[in-house]
Amino acid sequence: MPDLEIPFNDLSRHEPDVAGRVRSAVNRVVDSGRYVLGPEVEGFETEFAAYCQRRHCVALGNGTDALELALRAVGVGAGTRVGTVANAGMYTTAATLAIGATPVYIDVDSADHNLSLELLRDDTFASLGALVITHLYGRMANMPAICERAKRHGVPIIEDCAQAHGANLGGRPAGSWGAAGCFSFYPTKNLGALGDAGAVVSSDGEIAEKVRLLREYGWSRRGVTALGGGRNSRMDEIQAAVLRVKLAELDRWTGQRRAIRRVYDAALGATSLGRPAPPDDSESDVTHLYVVASENRSALVSRLAAAGISTQVHFPIPDHKQVAASGRFAIGTALNNTEWLGERVLSLPCFLAMTEEEIGHVAAALASES
Repeated sequence: MPDLEIPFNDLSRHEPDVAGRVRSAVNRVVDSGRYVLGPEVEGFETEFAAYCQRRHCVALGNGTDALELALRAVGVGAGTRVGTVANAGMYTTAATLAIGATPVYIDVDSADHNLSLELLRDDTFASLGALVITHLYGRMANMPAICERAKRHGVPIIEDCAQAHGANLGGRPAGSWGAAGCFSFYPTKNLGALGDAGAVVSSDGEIAEKVRLLREYGWSRRGVTALGGGRNSRMDEIQAAVLRVKLAELDRWTGQRRAIRRVYDAALGATSLGRPAPPDDSESDVTHLYVVASENRSALVSRLAAAGISTQVHFPIPDHKQVAASGRFAIGTALNNTEWLGERVLSLPCFLAMTEEEIGHVAAALASES
């Protein structure tokens, strides 16, 4: 039995001051008697839109709904081709298939694991009705270049920011580059609720209004369905109240995640482990996950487990190899990097309230890899 057992994540380690404010926020909602689409949701929408430097925020039930409703709002329908990557956990694929659209998979860059613009051919780009950019692991993709090229082809960009709350590139936050930015607030996210929740941010009033209608059956007013494709995807008041408390702490928490990343980076040194190349702009990486790549992942998992260190794989099976996607997608470029990484990537513990002893223990285990 190892002397120290380090979980991959531990959501029970709430800071006392935040835990107290979270409980007060929940009690405020309970006492109000207003539980759905009330003042807490309105307050969070205003505050999160400002944080993302967007004019609008529409609070939703979860992040996958955010992707689907944003795609619908920019005009994606049955038969539309949607560009995306296959190494980000099926979320965009699921949203695309729910519409009846076709995912078109584009390979990722071997250096940063995000979509490779260099591998995206003009003929593939020109055939797309939308392009979803995932900021994987909390690392922003090359948005200036991607947006410039998408504009030339007239293709709207949807940002999947589920792992990138607070990431910033050249002074512009994740979610502020495309036609819409989609967020998940699942509890393990950098900004997490106490259950499922999501949001779409946009500065396009028409897109925001469509998402607002779609989140509640497409109603223009109660019982009057003005827009097809809607569902019940309303963020509840308790989640909004909790997120308002946590939003005020997000930048401080991001600093803690980056501090862990720096210790791990230093420990990697000349080891045999790979690591996504450091971004040119350090503010563009909020370290939602700390990921390494190993030529023998199973052996590395075993060695770390023997040292008491829990790990996870994000994501082990690329979308195009999932049973649910069989025959329902197109390949825009050869997915060599996607498949190579899928066999090698491994996520290490990197969560708030890790102790210095725990961080040092993981770093020492990394440094021992030859």
